[in-house]
Amino acid sequence: MSIVLQTRNLGLSFGHLAVLDGVSLQLASGARHAVIGPNGAGKTTLINVLAGTLTPDRGTVLLDGGDITRMGVAKRVKHGLVRTFQVNRLFADLSPRESLTLALCEREGWGARWWRSLRRAPVHDEASYWLEKLRLLPVQHMPAAQLDYGQQRLLDIALALVCRPRVLLLDEPAAGLPPPQRDAMMAVLNGLPGDVSIVLIEHDMNLVFGFADTISVLVQGRVLARGTPDEIRAHRDVRALYLGQARHALPLGKPE
Repeated sequence: MSIVLQTRNLGLSFGHLAVLDGVSLQLASGARHAVIGPNGAGKTTLINVLAGTLTPDRGTVLLDGGDITRMGVAKRVKHGLVRTFQVNRLFADLSPRESLTLALCEREGWGARWWRSLRRAPVHDEASYWLEKLRLLPVQHMPAAQLDYGQQRLLDIALALVCRPRVLLLDEPAAGLPPPQRDAMMAVLNGLPGDVSIVLIEHDMNLVFGFADTISVLVQGRVLARGTPDEIRAHRDVRALYLGQARHALPLGKPE
């Protein structure tokens, strides 16, 4: 299986604080890769480096084998590397349909006249597809500010997906959601296209273990462990880390 996204020995410091220290990852085509760890481990910083919001002090980010370490965010999106945010960044007065239409027109180079394309069949049909896929059809004409928090999170993912990502970076998509909406979010994530490679940062361990095929554990900016969900559950250092932190309880199962 081909490697789509790769990092080599990433390092980033804020003053004297090393936030990332020698982080190396590989993401295969179609992979579902979760990055977990306690608060302050460097998870969101890693996403920011992958997305191009931050530039590392050292190390390399590769997309399809090409060096994108210093490539800007917009160019990364055009190359198929797209992210969502931990805090929603939506147009409060636009409805989900309008927001998706704007994103689709921007993708097609029609951004300056997007409102004229609301009824254009290809744009209308694709917007309808994502509204249905992300369970937003019932609220498609409501202003984003009036959507409940879970619907806003789903709209954020829909806006990322219309960019036709080959790699999707999800920064805590289930953060702040009550259990029923977390379950709905998991169903949506599990239904995302199989050809999209996904990096997921999430504190909800049930969601992580139900979604990921590979998990990396980040602690103090370093990769403590990496493996399948079963391997991570059995890893002695990971067990010690999470058993000592009830706030980030890991579904470890019975001790071996």
